[in-house]
Amino acid sequence: MLEKQIRETVKYIKGKTGILPEAAIVLGSGLGGFADSLEDAVILPYEEIPGFAVSTAPGHKGQMVLGKKKGRYVLCLQGRFHYYEGYTMAQIVYPVRVIKALGTPKLILTNSCGGLNPNFKPGDFMLITDHINFMGANPLTGPNEDWLGCRFPDMTKAYNQELAGKARACAKTLSIDLKEGVYVGYGGPSFETPAEIRMFQMLGGSAVGMSTVPEVIAASHCGLEVLALSCITNLAAGILDQPLSGEEVIETAGKAGRKFTELLEKIVEII
Repeated sequence: MLEKQIRETVKYIKGKTGILPEAAIVLGSGLGGFADSLEDAVILPYEEIPGFAVSTAPGHKGQMVLGKKKGRYVLCLQGRFHYYEGYTMAQIVYPVRVIKALGTPKLILTNSCGGLNPNFKPGDFMLITDHINFMGANPLTGPNEDWLGCRFPDMTKAYNQELAGKARACAKTLSIDLKEGVYVGYGGPSFETPAEIRMFQMLGGSAVGMSTVPEVIAASHCGLEVLALSCITNLAAGILDQPLSGEEVIETAGKAGRKFTELLEKIVEII
């Protein structure tokens, strides 16, 4: 049933564009500006794409944008689906599986998140080198989709080292101080408590957010090459003596958007 639905989704997308994207990019909260810069863009609202859910999170436009950047065809998702929105893990990772079925080999995931490392500051960018799944769920739970991948996928190299190296090189070219670290996936929608933040720090976490981890697991399962980047929008609960808010996340990501777009453009150019 899932395979049939995904094939229908792929048929719809190809019928609207005829484009075979060389890379796909999921744009997180406040980071959707990159998609607005695509040339010859075709925009497909999520509600019109068979099988897609509808994004309800603030800062997520909820549309697929296909077009050209730096001479390469890319697929952008302006907004994702989150566990806290009430969606199942299968719904959250459905776009990842569609990207695989389209024949697109590379997936770039972006997000806005809170910094666990006290040396981070709002507006910093972080290359995700690994993650901790603290969401209490896994998108591969249930019958395995053998046509996508094996029952027990190895997560040792879920984050592609070659793509990571290219991202480092791009950041250096642009004089961007690209941080690196471990991303902790948290279910939300409430922010973490100071006690939870202290625990994540002791576990080796560098940043915490409410997305990305399910998509990486599904991408690893089906053999996509993954690069993941975070925009640090605030320091997590208890690090600073100030309240947290979703508005702050979107505002900070928006301010960092131009530089983030430059970094993505450079990465797309060389991958």
